[in-house]
Amino acid sequence: MPEIDGILDKALRGERITLEECVTLLESDEIEKMGKVANELMLRRHPEPITTFVVGRNINYTNICDVYCRFCAFYRRPGSDEGYVLPNETILRKIQETVDVGGTEILMQGGTNPDLPFSYYLDVLREIKKHYPDITMHSFSPAEIQKMKDVSDGLSLEEVIRQLHEAGLDSLPGGGAEILDDRTRRKISRLKGSWTDWMDVMKTAHRQGMNTTATMVYGFGETMEERALHLLRIRDAQDECIANGYDSTGFLAFICWPFQPDNTNMKREKSKPEEYLKMVAISRIMLDNIDNFQSSWVTMGPEIGKLSLHYGCNDFGSTMIEENVVSAAGTTHKVNINVTLDIIRAAGKTPAQRNTKYETLKVYHENETADKDFIMQN
Repeated sequence: MPEIDGILDKALRGERITLEECVTLLESDEIEKMGKVANELMLRRHPEPITTFVVGRNINYTNICDVYCRFCAFYRRPGSDEGYVLPNETILRKIQETVDVGGTEILMQGGTNPDLPFSYYLDVLREIKKHYPDITMHSFSPAEIQKMKDVSDGLSLEEVIRQLHEAGLDSLPGGGAEILDDRTRRKISRLKGSWTDWMDVMKTAHRQGMNTTATMVYGFGETMEERALHLLRIRDAQDECIANGYDSTGFLAFICWPFQPDNTNMKREKSKPEEYLKMVAISRIMLDNIDNFQSSWVTMGPEIGKLSLHYGCNDFGSTMIEENVVSAAGTTHKVNINVTLDIIRAAGKTPAQRNTKYETLKVYHENETADKDFIMQN
C-alpha cells in the first residue's frame, strides 16, 4: 500500500504524523511493516539492547467508587457489604513486603470513594513517607485527584496537587484515560468526567514539576478517529510541557492495552493480540515526544509482551507484586522478577531494573538472577 509506505517513510524522516495519517495507519492491517518502523524509532532513542522494568506493587486502598464505569469489574458502590478501605497497617505491611524484594515503586490506586476526606490522602502519604522515605509513590489516577478536589472544601486543583506532592506523592499514573474523547467517555463512564478533566490534572502536575504517565484503553467501540485524537491530545500536552520548560519531563511513558470485558457490564469481543501490537507500533510512531513505551503483559500475557519489545516498547513495566483491577475482569497474567528476566532475555534483550524516573538501578548480565524474589499469589 503506497499510502502506508509514504506515511511510514515520513515518520522515519523524523516528520510528524497528522491526525488523518494516524487514522490511515489504524485502518491498515500492515502490522509487521508498522512494527518494523516503530522498532527502528525505538532503537534511535534506546540504541542499547536493554529492556527495563520496575519492581513495584499495586495497592488498591479502596474499592468503593461512585462513578460506576460500565467496563470495571473491581468497584463496589458506596454502602456495599463488599466495599473496603485498607487500614494503614495493611498498606505499610504491603510496602514492607515490596521493599524486602528490592521494590522501589508503589502504585496506590482505588475507587473514587466519596466517604474519604481529603485529609485521609495527606495523612496516609505522610505515614508512608515517615516509614519508607525512599519509596516512590507513583499513585492516584486523575479521577481520584478530581474526587479529592471535590471533597477538599473548595481547594483549587493546583492546591490539591501541591499539598499531595508536599505530603509525599511523587508522580501520577495515567489510569482512567480510557479514550480521551467525550463521545466514548459518556458511553462507558458518564460520571468520570470529560477528557479535559483528565488532562487538566496531568497538566497541573506537570506545571508543579511532577512527572506522569499516559495510558490508553481501546476496544470500547470507539472510532479510529477517536483513537487518533487520543494520541494527538497526549502529544499536544507533551509539547506544551516541553515548550513551557516546566521542571518536569511530562509524560515519562505511554502504556496502552485492550478493554477486558469479562465480569463487566459491557459485553464485547476481546481484542486480538495483533490489534495490540498494531496499537503499540502506531503509538510509538505518533507519540514522537515520549521516550518510553511499556509493554502491557498484564493484559496480553508474557508471550505477547515479549513480542511488543520488537514493536516499539523499550520497557516491560512493573512486576506488579499485586494486581486486583485487571484480575477482577478475568485476566490474571502474572510474573515475578526472575520470570521477567527470562522473558526479556528470550526477546534478545538485556534486562535492567529501573526506578520510576527510568533511571537504571541494575543491569542483569547473562544468567544472573535476582537475589530476592516474591512468590506469586493467584
